[in-house]
Amino acid sequence: MTIVRFAPSPTGQLHVGNARMALANWLHARAKGGTFILRLDDTDSERSTAEFATSIENDLTWLGLQWDQLERQSARMERYRETLESLKQSGRVYGCYETPEELDYKRKRLMGRGKPPIYDRSALDLSDEKREAYEAEGRKPHWRFKLNHADINFDDLVRGPVHFHGQNLSDPVLVRGDGTYLYMLPSAVDDIDMAVTDVIRGEDHVANTAVQIQIFEALGAPPPVFAHTPLLTDIGGKGLSKRLGSMTVSSLREDGVEAMALNSYLAHIGTSDAIEPRANLADLAADFDISHTGRGTPKFDPDHLKTLNAALLHGTDFAAAEPRLQALGLDQADAAFWLAVRPNLERFDDVALWHKVCFGAIDPVLEDAGFASAAADLLPGGVWDQTTWKDWTGAVKEATGRKGKELFLPLRLALTGLDHGPELKLLLPLIGRARAMQRLAGEGQ
Repeated sequence: MTIVRFAPSPTGQLHVGNARMALANWLHARAKGGTFILRLDDTDSERSTAEFATSIENDLTWLGLQWDQLERQSARMERYRETLESLKQSGRVYGCYETPEELDYKRKRLMGRGKPPIYDRSALDLSDEKREAYEAEGRKPHWRFKLNHADINFDDLVRGPVHFHGQNLSDPVLVRGDGTYLYMLPSAVDDIDMAVTDVIRGEDHVANTAVQIQIFEALGAPPPVFAHTPLLTDIGGKGLSKRLGSMTVSSLREDGVEAMALNSYLAHIGTSDAIEPRANLADLAADFDISHTGRGTPKFDPDHLKTLNAALLHGTDFAAAEPRLQALGLDQADAAFWLAVRPNLERFDDVALWHKVCFGAIDPVLEDAGFASAAADLLPGGVWDQTTWKDWTGAVKEATGRKGKELFLPLRLALTGLDHGPELKLLLPLIGRARAMQRLAGEGQ
């Protein structure tokens, strides 16, 4: 069975770049009948908060990305300690005593000589006496994983064949001097224990993958399949951050973006597939293929999302809209009303404006009171339907000689108070004869 995981750090709100990774993993799992694990990378106790964790869960729930299993790395610290000790015993992890300043000096010297800033492994040559001396000074060791200087190869579902050589990579720090874990070891241990088969993440992790493959091997476990996607940027090409409030999932939700509009956009941005509105996640999963992801940098365009959002609303049927109309407390909002106004919605809450136009008090705009009065005298009686507007304006045209914009715009302004909106052949029966008469007389009803 395909098993994937989405592993955000609860140190901030979920931004659209993270949401894209969550969605890609969820769709990949669902397309293959697999399992989606939400794994909170909360080992950073100083920055991780319960509030951010709850916010992430709420955002994923709003998007419809329900997880099959929830894990928290903070609950697995003993497991990481056990694994670290086993790697120490096998000689694959070693203690280092350099201070941050000393390491920085080493890096600068190497770069000044035109060499990559790879750790020189000098800690491997420390005598017991030197280690004791460092510890007597109060130094605490940080722990590095000793890479094998061998070829590292893997087939990436997005990038194709990837090659590294161990000697070109710096032995990574697994545990800081204060005992806190960096990303590498807990992630690999969790992937093994949770039987993760496919890892989909950003291309900034490609070098990490080379390192983790050796960690998997050192722990006697086969590595999963990897897919590294280009990172999403804003329209100007800048990287996204969880600290940029305008790009968070919660801010988009507050701005009226529909969950499926965002899903439809993020599922196919940066791929060879067409970006089009989908009504549900099952439709997206049915033809999702991570290998369709291109190598170019995808740019998040709010205007494109806005257009997609409107298109999704324009295709929403009344059955789906009715509970939301009721939640807004809009009485008389029946199927006829919804079908009349939905082509003019950019956000669902815009429906309240058109409900007021149809059934509430407005400020009619009378450009010519005499013309409006003459038009009012010609309002037909009987039952109004979609033919009423054509019949009435035909009579007004014949009586006044007006046509085109000179005929239609003053009537729209008087009846709705606006110079734009849904077709009046659909609105007029909803407004009704009594309100139309009042508005043509300049009364706000």
